[in-house]
Amino acid sequence: MKRSLLLLIAAFFGVLTTSAQDLIVKNDSMKIESKVIEITPEQVRYKRFSNPEGPTYVLPTLEIHYIRYANGETEYYTRSVPASGSEAPVADVPTAPAIPGNDQYVPKEYEIGELYDRNGVKGIVCLLSEDKRHGLVLSLDEIYLHWSEFRKPDLRLVGADNRTDGQANMEAVARYIAEQELSWTDFPAFKWCRDKGEGWYLPAIDELLTIGHNYNGGTRMHNDRQARNKFNGALKDAGGERMDRMVYYFSSTEMDEKNAYTSHMSIEPPYVVEIPKYNKFLVRAVHRF
Repeated sequence: MKRSLLLLIAAFFGVLTTSAQDLIVKNDSMKIESKVIEITPEQVRYKRFSNPEGPTYVLPTLEIHYIRYANGETEYYTRSVPASGSEAPVADVPTAPAIPGNDQYVPKEYEIGELYDRNGVKGIVCLLSEDKRHGLVLSLDEIYLHWSEFRKPDLRLVGADNRTDGQANMEAVARYIAEQELSWTDFPAFKWCRDKGEGWYLPAIDELLTIGHNYNGGTRMHNDRQARNKFNGALKDAGGERMDRMVYYFSSTEMDEKNAYTSHMSIEPPYVVEIPKYNKFLVRAVHRF
């Protein structure tokens, strides 16, 4: 009896060990379930926990807030901004003016609906981390495009199935294009985002849902016209186009060979609808900061 109990306990902890995962949390609060392979001062190499036999990804340590390992240990990577006179702050980290009598620089905090215009990236802040210093900006313009050009009987499953990370879906499309010897013109929505420059991508469905909530003041339980007007006003003042509340926007997340997930900006459900990839719907690009 005792031996059987010991075997049962050993088997239980064996299951826990094989199913354990590392959690990478980026500076923009993006979470990646992974298995960390190698860490250097400059980068972290990992595989996605959902695809341990898949490709190895590389992430600069400068983009990582912390890693929580499978054994429960947490390792932080975020660097504090040094005081004046020591090492200079990282160039692409926006800073607020120094407080008189204090040489310490404080990274700028942003608000939803604020114009972001730094290092060649210009858009409206649409998603923020808890410290309000990182997040996503939304492109000033939008366009009606197909998700992909494939129709019956040539429908295709690309592998862009990530619900939380649109950049991962962009990478999946890039791999599919290379493997199948296709062109970005076969994926118009992705090409339009990609053509905006490095770092721009088509948001995943969960990112798009969060944008919709923030556009409506953080919730869709009640009508917040003031929040929407602030957001649209910032778009208009920057020379952009207002968000459309009546038309669905394509996400980068595909459902199956035929459909991709879409969402809208209105307060009326349903917030997620599957639409054929070969139909034309609105597209907006996002960029992390």
